[in-house]
Amino acid sequence: MSDSEFEGKVAVITGGASGIGKAIADEFKRCGALVFVIDKTPGNHFVGDIADEYTLHSFIDHVLTNGHCKVDYLINNAPPLMKGLDECSYDDFEYAMKVGVTAPFFLAKKFAKYFSPGAAIVNISSSRDRMSQPQTESYAAAKGGLSALTHALAISLAGIARVNSVSPGWIITKDTKLSIEDHIQQPVQRVGKCEDIVSVVMFLCSEKAGFVTGENICVDGGMTKQMIYHGDNGWTLKKQ
Repeated sequence: MSDSEFEGKVAVITGGASGIGKAIADEFKRCGALVFVIDKTPGNHFVGDIADEYTLHSFIDHVLTNGHCKVDYLINNAPPLMKGLDECSYDDFEYAMKVGVTAPFFLAKKFAKYFSPGAAIVNISSSRDRMSQPQTESYAAAKGGLSALTHALAISLAGIARVNSVSPGWIITKDTKLSIEDHIQQPVQRVGKCEDIVSVVMFLCSEKAGFVTGENICVDGGMTKQMIYHGDNGWTLKKQ
């Protein structure tokens, strides 16, 4: 995959002001793409909440006006709210769905007729689309919905854009002190980095992935493949 492949292309990234989203945006910029970011965090990008329909319309107009009425890559990265049964209200849950599922659907719908030949959508899901901790229902449901939306869009947008998703596991997005145990509990013996996700996203957007659509790639160091039993290999479970 050549960096020049992305020269002059238009990339749209939600939640691109920090963490994985920023790393993806920075890589597209490094490769010469014109990048449009929307994020709630103040900064040198379109500031707004993708849970709001009016904001989405305004952002779409901004992209098309300044991006020559075309979109090559749509990266749906903005993270939904994480709350569970004990604290998650009806409005909280609806908000998580708007950020995690509704906005990605609406952006794909509105950009559909502006996608360039070879366009690609990459949805950033999570390994929580297939496994959970207690009290994470809003996040898990949104990510699971996004993974399902991926294969549905891949069929509806056949011949228009390829649609895939990436499900990150534990990815460190800021300076955090980690223990040896944090690393070695991953089968690859380390916690993930933003670059681990960026490389897969760029591959899925590239011509090398031209025969890949409707897929979900879990990038989690093998954690979701590791069976855990109480008392096995030093693992213990304490009743909550």
